[in-house]
Amino acid sequence: MNTSERSVRNLIRCIFGLAMAVIAVGTGTNASADSENYNRVLKSTAWIITSDADDETSTGTGVYVDAEKRLVLTNAHVVGDSRSAVVFFPDIKNGLPRVERKHYLTNVVKLAQPGKVVAIDRRRDLALIQLPKAPENAEAITIAETSTTPGSKVDTIGNPGDSDVLWVYTAGRVRSVYDKKFKSSHGEHDFRAVETQSPIKPGDSGGPVVNDEGQLVAIAQSFSPQSPLVSFCVDVLEIRKFMAEGWKQAPVATKTLLENAGIEHEKHSTGHYRVDFEYATGKKQQVFVAKNTEYYQRADVRRVWSLVQVSKESPSTELMMRLLRQSSATKIGSWAVEKNDNGEFLLIYMAKLDATAPDEAVSGTIEYVAKIAGAMNSELNPDAKEKSAAATLASWLAD
Repeated sequence: MNTSERSVRNLIRCIFGLAMAVIAVGTGTNASADSENYNRVLKSTAWIITSDADDETSTGTGVYVDAEKRLVLTNAHVVGDSRSAVVFFPDIKNGLPRVERKHYLTNVVKLAQPGKVVAIDRRRDLALIQLPKAPENAEAITIAETSTTPGSKVDTIGNPGDSDVLWVYTAGRVRSVYDKKFKSSHGEHDFRAVETQSPIKPGDSGGPVVNDEGQLVAIAQSFSPQSPLVSFCVDVLEIRKFMAEGWKQAPVATKTLLENAGIEHEKHSTGHYRVDFEYATGKKQQVFVAKNTEYYQRADVRRVWSLVQVSKESPSTELMMRLLRQSSATKIGSWAVEKNDNGEFLLIYMAKLDATAPDEAVSGTIEYVAKIAGAMNSELNPDAKEKSAAATLASWLAD
């Protein structure tokens, strides 16, 4: 080997060694930054437990966003139709969090805070929980002013339900930021989404998604059914708009509403609630109240209906005209004809009312639906001994 070749090889070794040193230093720096970001965001992250009217428990994640108002942000589907929640913040000792789930469950009195669900937006899948007092050692997160961008690094902390540990860290990259409209098992959603390449599991929902400065740029919402590594998050611009708008509570669960109103009911095999309402002496009509509420943007409605007739034959033209006239005269609700999977025609009287209406409104709606449906039932199945059902129906439809 001549002097020239030796010099070239020595130069290559030198460059290679320098490159490896830079990589090693860079990796150490990134790891240190990630750890610092985790510790910073950890103090703002909450574990949330809720239960519905049937005492079925669900868990999720939240982020402390407002110290003055003591607000925790999470997904609407995490709180469901519950008006309350149990909120935990990490128990940190010597700079490290206790991560065992059992530790928090066995120290509920000491570590948990009761929270009240004060606002909900199911279109954006966002909710706010207000705490009775500021949590000890918790810090409100800094909310970013603008959206993140594709290619940006993001960090997430969550509480996956299939794990025995909490406050789990996940790093990822932003794939895209765009307006997303879709349906899920929780309803219809329409919001500006941050799509990331990082896994989100059930229980992580509502967790903070932050940039390198620890600023909130989104909250975790769901993951792609096609690829568990692709996740969808609610963008910070949606979060800011939601928090600035007038707050709207979630509708009360149907079972709770009926119990509060003192209305006797049974849960049907379909999950809806059946009420046997006596609309006249000795006459009862079955009325159903939907198990779930429906919504469009910020409008929530609750369905109340009664089945009057099942027939293999479609309603006659004469009957359809009568139903149309009566629908225009009813105070609330209208007639509907639907066809089931067996090819049968169902004659139904249905009302939709504000899902946030008080107990008295629900009770009155059930009574009204029972009277209208019961009168039509008697008219289609006449009894000579009874007062004219047509006259009774007309009196109830009158102003």
